[in-house]
Amino acid sequence: MNLLGISSLFLANGAAIGLGVALGVVAVAAVILLVLYIRHVQKTKKAELELGEASERAQKMVAEAQAECKALKKEAILEAKEQELKLRNDFERESKEKRAELTKQEQRLTQREDNLDKREDSLTKKSDALEQQQKKLAEREQEIKKTQDKINHQHELMVQELEKVAQLTKDEAKTLLTNEILDETRHDVALQVRNIEQTAKEEATNEAKKIITLAIQRCAADHTSEVTVSTVSLPSDDMKARIIGREGRNIRALENATGIEFIIDDTPEVVILSGFDPIRREVARLSLEKLIADGRIHPARIEETVEKVKKELDNEIKQAGESAMFEVGIFGLHPELIKLIGRLKYRTSYGQNVYRHSIEVALLAGLMAQELGLDVNFAKRAGLLHDIGKAVDHEQEGTHIRLGADLAKKYKENANIVNAIEAHHGDVEPKTVEAVLVAAADAISGARPGARRETGTNYVKRLEKLEEIASGFNGVEKSYAIQAGREVRVVVKPDQIDDAQALFLAKDIAKKIESELEYPGQIKVNVIREFRSVEYAK
Repeated sequence: MNLLGISSLFLANGAAIGLGVALGVVAVAAVILLVLYIRHVQKTKKAELELGEASERAQKMVAEAQAECKALKKEAILEAKEQELKLRNDFERESKEKRAELTKQEQRLTQREDNLDKREDSLTKKSDALEQQQKKLAEREQEIKKTQDKINHQHELMVQELEKVAQLTKDEAKTLLTNEILDETRHDVALQVRNIEQTAKEEATNEAKKIITLAIQRCAADHTSEVTVSTVSLPSDDMKARIIGREGRNIRALENATGIEFIIDDTPEVVILSGFDPIRREVARLSLEKLIADGRIHPARIEETVEKVKKELDNEIKQAGESAMFEVGIFGLHPELIKLIGRLKYRTSYGQNVYRHSIEVALLAGLMAQELGLDVNFAKRAGLLHDIGKAVDHEQEGTHIRLGADLAKKYKENANIVNAIEAHHGDVEPKTVEAVLVAAADAISGARPGARRETGTNYVKRLEKLEEIASGFNGVEKSYAIQAGREVRVVVKPDQIDDAQALFLAKDIAKKIESELEYPGQIKVNVIREFRSVEYAK
């Protein structure tokens, strides 16, 4: 078979296959269309059936709704009628109540009008009566005025007659009478003041004496000590040459290292140390004693000994401060304040050791505070610190009061403690009773016998100033300072100062002494008025 024959065979078979396939596809499409049509017809019938059923249900619902609407309409009409009936009944009831209330108010108003009418009638009657009384009073006033005019006329005539008899005018007589009344009143007041003051002073003095005496009896104290000079005993006069050294080098080294003057004179076996700083003077004394005991005296050894003594003295000062604190019975002081208290052991004031004086003031203030039921610890603390400024007054400018207050503030002491320090000499007003006790204890400690030593010059000046203050008042004839300045007697002129004025004069002199004079303790002002009548028989 050739190629053409084969190709023709293949073409004939392909055409037959293609025709068969096309007929198959057409048959399938026809079947599908038939199925779709049948389903459409079924759906259409089903929809018509459902539509008929829905229409029937809708008609039933409309009928039911119409029936329900009619029932609701009937119920609403019935409720509206019932509500209308209820409102009508309520309205009629409220109307009846308001009408009844209005009736009652009308009755009350009517009754009130009747009462007002009656009251108006009564007021009218009272007004008529008052008018009649006013007329009578006016007539009575006229009669009284006439009588008063007659009395005034008679009084003027009597005054004129009295002025003629007494030879004084009305104003002069009034002035004279007023002065007499004022003198009598002043005299009576002065007597009453004197009696009250005497009674109060007696009671206060007795109580104060009791408290102060008890405090002093329970507190022992030392007497005065040296002020600016210390002495060192020598084993022999040969030691003086060793202290002086070759060309005076040893004594110069001592003075330079200690800041104290060494006085070596003809006094046998004694070296005098002179200086205002008590700490330096004590360092010099102890150093010289150690050098004498050691026997080696030369500049290097002097410097070494002085430094060693300074360290030892610092420890002693600290121990002295702690001892004072324990002796008084207070705790919690700042370490620097404790050291400053220890420094007071080597400080004197008017010959009185300030360390012992501070302890004494603390104990006295504490004892008096205990007797009075006050704060004992506060009084002791303020008493121990009241002169703390004297520990540094050789090194810093200012009074010991100002320096002490600044130190107390610096080391966080209580404000009342600072006030007690400032007020113990009266520079400021005390804010607490304990501050007053500290000032009193300070005066007691300084004024007791043997406590302080005063130079003769200062003593004479104080007495002269005391007499000068007393003699500076009008009416004073003479004044005398007696009992070592503890009392001033003032003799007044009796024709210028009466008894009442003498009382006030004593007060004025005392106030001026307090403001202008510094003195320990207290000064008694004794004003003496003496009237003498002298006549001679011839």
